[in-house]
Amino acid sequence: MKFTLVLAATFALAGTLAATFSAPATAQDNKLRLITWADYAPAEVVAQFKKETGIDVEITLSNNEEMISKLRATGGAGFDLAQPSQDRITGPQQEFGIYKAMDLSKIKAEQFIPSMLDATKKNTSMGGQVYGLPHIWGTDGLVVNTRLARMADYTDLCKADYKGKTAVRLKRPTLLAFAFASGKDPFALYGDTKAYTALMDDVGKTLAACKGNLKFFWDNKDQLLNGMRAGEVVGAMMWDTGGWKLNGEMADIQFIAPKAGALGWIDTFAIPAKGRNDVAAYAWINFNMRPDIAAKVAGSAGNFTASKGADQLMDAKLKAQFAASFPEAALKNIRWYPAVPAGIEEIEGRVLDRVKAAN
Repeated sequence: MKFTLVLAATFALAGTLAATFSAPATAQDNKLRLITWADYAPAEVVAQFKKETGIDVEITLSNNEEMISKLRATGGAGFDLAQPSQDRITGPQQEFGIYKAMDLSKIKAEQFIPSMLDATKKNTSMGGQVYGLPHIWGTDGLVVNTRLARMADYTDLCKADYKGKTAVRLKRPTLLAFAFASGKDPFALYGDTKAYTALMDDVGKTLAACKGNLKFFWDNKDQLLNGMRAGEVVGAMMWDTGGWKLNGEMADIQFIAPKAGALGWIDTFAIPAKGRNDVAAYAWINFNMRPDIAAKVAGSAGNFTASKGADQLMDAKLKAQFAASFPEAALKNIRWYPAVPAGIEEIEGRVLDRVKAAN
């Protein structure tokens, strides 16, 4: 009996030691390779994650197009965790197989705002499996210098009074915004290629005719923010936190939810198909959704997160700016991006090329 107990204890100790010494191997190089947006992984948060877990974080800053391009080129290798917007998951997954399904048993679901978690799971599901979880969310709308201009909808950027003084991006959100401002719902036409092409062609003509109003097609945030600060740009289609940042500097500049509806986006957590370190990826997700950590990330990004309770820890001024920009009716009118079907962006790309080439 004693021999049996000793032998059992020996095996138990051996198992414990094996688990202890095999942990680094399970974690591969004990590094999380993260491809994400600027300000989503502030140094303070990365340092605290390393202190609590021992895992280093290697950060590559990117955007939706580049994330998909890099993952497509490698078949989903090179990174352990990516942060595409929720509308950029099922389409690329269907075409290129660049993500792996989430193991929801490894997620602390109670840390998420339930409605946002459920909506994102629905929008990133394919074949009964979930490929994305919500993290940061925000909107695109109008930022207006109210001392120099009066605007209520996207098409006001094209008014003759503001010739050479407005700005938009030459990207798909601009096409979608102007489509909504024309009274159409582009998202409702995603399943009708012919109708969607016709709508985008019409929007392209509107934007081409509007080029004389544009100071520039902005392609980086500093260019746009500095243009607004200098008064060279009196109105622009811009992200909400850019508007709130400027409002903190100049009270006349305000973020306005357009009459047609602000465009709402959710950036997610998604695991690349050939990621090496899923353990670190899930650890980072759960760490980031803690209210105390989420509030720090939100403060860095300037956006709200899907973390339950983090909003109570957010900066009071940001909460006040949000309330001013989004009264209840405007909040209900947000146009949330659905998943982008295959082929849609090719249609939009051709229209954007024509707008760029137009005189």
